[in-house]
Amino acid sequence: MRIIVREAVLEDAPLIANLTRKAWAGKCPPTSRGHRDTWVNVNEDLHAGGAFILLVDDIPAGSLRWAPLDEDENVWKIRRLGVIPAFCGQNLSQHLIEAVIHHAQLCEIAELRLFLHRYLEPLTSLYEAYGFELAPEIEFSTRDTLDLPPIMMRKTVES
Repeated sequence: MRIIVREAVLEDAPLIANLTRKAWAGKCPPTSRGHRDTWVNVNEDLHAGGAFILLVDDIPAGSLRWAPLDEDENVWKIRRLGVIPAFCGQNLSQHLIEAVIHHAQLCEIAELRLFLHRYLEPLTSLYEAYGFELAPEIEFSTRDTLDLPPIMMRKTVES
């Protein structure tokens, strides 16, 4: 199995939207915004930050996006990590996590942040293995209302 993680370009927006919708199907509640991802949303994300695409034997298998916080460009939020069902259970998401951490180091970013909906709580141990810590002191802001506040995590990026 040949695994490649490459940085996305603007022309990848439709592919990333499709990967996100496929990765979230059957895993996330129907109210999750990832189910409604379009190339327009992804294009906005790519302009604000960036994305990585995971390829397995040249087949697009997953993606991850990041963007700087509005209030602090030296902090990136990780968004929309997902691997499509055909490639789940092979620990492939770790390649996307490692790619964004390495890229943040190269860009001299101070911190990475992410949030997990409560139904994804078992994934906290995956992120903790990469140095992320629970950060309940961080307030989550979004246009959506959530029944329960999400799990907030952060990682200090070391150069």
